Amino acid sequence: MAIENAKALIIVNNWGIEETELTRPLRDLKAAGAKVTLAATELEPCETVQHDRYEGETLTPDAKLSDVQAADYDLLVVPGGTCNVDRLRVNEDAITLAQEFAHEGKPIAAICHGAWLLVNAGLMDGKTASPCRYIAADIENAGGHYVNEEVTVDDANGWRFITSRTPADLDAFVGAIKDTLA
Repeated sequence: MAIENAKALIIVNNWGIEETELTRPLRDLKAAGAKVTLAATELEPCETVQHDRYEGETLTPDAKLSDVQAADYDLLVVPGGTCNVDRLRVNEDAITLAQEFAHEGKPIAAICHGAWLLVNAGLMDGKTASPCRYIAADIENAGGHYVNEEVTVDDANGWRFITSRTPADLDAFVGAIKDTLA
């Protein structure tokens, strides 16, 4: 598949998203020619933050989580932001989407706290991941293996899992996503 033919889905809660962990994958993938859909819990503006604390950019979602299906996309991206993922990981639509992507053998990319969603979705068993250190115990307790690396690409269990720790790792994170889609 060429990246120009790829369809990526980015899912978020409507607030508390770490700004660059959303905007970099969104804009870089679009600039590379991928078709990117931003889906949020509500069809209302998505308020980002910088470092979980300072006001960031506001973006308009393309769709609601409840209106998108894994079958229509090639890759799922889960940005971080503590508050974003803390709410996303208990959202049934988000959990179902993550499970469908994995069960269909489609790649999932999660940065920082984004991997929390996969813990709640029951998808961490046997996977190696490099999320932020704050959820390392959650990854391990869910049967995964935590590593402190810039980017980790794990193909265990029939689906690719791309993870990175923080915004400082965005070049490697976005690069791994592009490599997967290319």
